[in-house]
Amino acid sequence: MTDSPLDALFSSAHVLQRRDFLIASTTMLAGSLTGAHAAVAEDTNVRQAVSDADRKYMSEAIQLMRKAGVVDKTGGPFGAVIVRNGEVLAATGNSVLRDNDPSAHAEVNAMRAACKKIGAPNLEGAVMFSSCEPCPMCYSTAYWARVDKIYYAAAWSDYADLFDDYNISVDLERPYADRTVKIEQIMQQDAQKVWLEYRELPQKTRY
Repeated sequence: MTDSPLDALFSSAHVLQRRDFLIASTTMLAGSLTGAHAAVAEDTNVRQAVSDADRKYMSEAIQLMRKAGVVDKTGGPFGAVIVRNGEVLAATGNSVLRDNDPSAHAEVNAMRAACKKIGAPNLEGAVMFSSCEPCPMCYSTAYWARVDKIYYAAAWSDYADLFDDYNISVDLERPYADRTVKIEQIMQQDAQKVWLEYRELPQKTRY
């Protein structure tokens, strides 16, 4: 199996468009993580697009990373900042241990706070600065929130010995029966009836 352009995109981009990230993440196994991430440093076009303001927001995310993981120990060393039109909508760290909540990643916490602040589940036009490459859950949340762009600092390969981000991406490649968390479909027809009802509603909220 040969590397596709999406392989290079996923493994080399420090600036992630949400749809490109999702597609590329399913093909990343075709290439070497180490070699792919090394290619990022040579992408001068991406580097030139990063502004001083972007670096300031990322520095804040990294400070939150240290605060969460090293100082306060509320969770792993992860931080995130969400900005839209020059306004910081949210800036948070990981709080998995403090909240006993496995979904309380820095990025998810930030998106929850940002959406609450603006009173909507849509963050279109926003940019997220994450101290680390978003895990599949955090990326998926960003996708649903319609975040326009994600900047990240540390790559999965920088902490693969400590956290399962890369392992989860591999697990998602497997058939349901072979995954770590087994998935099996039951009662499909019953659920389909609810979808039929939903489709008949005069007003349907899509997000």
